[in-house]
Amino acid sequence: MNDGKKRRLSLGYSPCPNDTFIFYALVHGRLPQAPPFEEVLEDIESLNSMAAREELDVVKVSFHALGHFLDRYCLLRSGGALGRGCGPLVVAAKEMDPGELASATIAIPGRLTTAALLLRLFLPETGELVEIPFDRIMGAVADGEVAAGVIIHESRFTFAEYGLHKVVDLGEWWEESTGHPIPLGGIAARRALGPELVARIESNLRESLKYAYANPDDVRGYVAQHAQEMEMEVMDAHIDLYVNDYTVDYGRDGEAAIADLMGRARAAGIVPSVDFPLFL
Repeated sequence: MNDGKKRRLSLGYSPCPNDTFIFYALVHGRLPQAPPFEEVLEDIESLNSMAAREELDVVKVSFHALGHFLDRYCLLRSGGALGRGCGPLVVAAKEMDPGELASATIAIPGRLTTAALLLRLFLPETGELVEIPFDRIMGAVADGEVAAGVIIHESRFTFAEYGLHKVVDLGEWWEESTGHPIPLGGIAARRALGPELVARIESNLRESLKYAYANPDDVRGYVAQHAQEMEMEVMDAHIDLYVNDYTVDYGRDGEAAIADLMGRARAAGIVPSVDFPLFL
């Protein structure tokens, strides 16, 4: 399928600063050599569900979710969220021992998020898991709606403002357990697009990231527009944390981390075992 010049490709990503920073040039005509894209901005769990239904050509997804539709989507080597010191946190309204989570009601930001996967790998036997939109979890924990919550994105910078306490840093646990950086989410493309178009999109994505680094003032307005009234300092810290060398290219370390996460998820029976390679 070589339809990149015939129609606009649907491109789904979140309104979080790291994603809008990465994709700005690609969706605003700053890269003349790129195929035209139609942006679709949704929260990560909505994007996971849309990809599961194969509704988007190119999409930011949780690595957990990708394991469920690897037969239809392949992973691109650029644009992902992978690093150190950037994993999900489990927080509670009071000091809590991690062992207490086994009998606690815990909010997760979506069934297919990598945050939910990491919680299940960390604690195979958990209490009740309740799906709550990521931006409501801290409030739900603070109000006593749930005993604990798994928080992602910029929430790691602001949970103390809600009077919450860290129970466990799931990213830190992963890094200490495996030695790998923590893979959170990546950019996937429909395999049906074909190797030539997928390779072109991957190259364009890398150029879009380079454009953002070279033209931060051009990008800043778009990022701020979708940052949900986020403080400028938090927005910049978010980008600094989630956009790094692995975002340009996973490299051997990044690919090994992703393969390890997928392997553990399959071994635990959380995602199906398939023979399709991660990359096309």
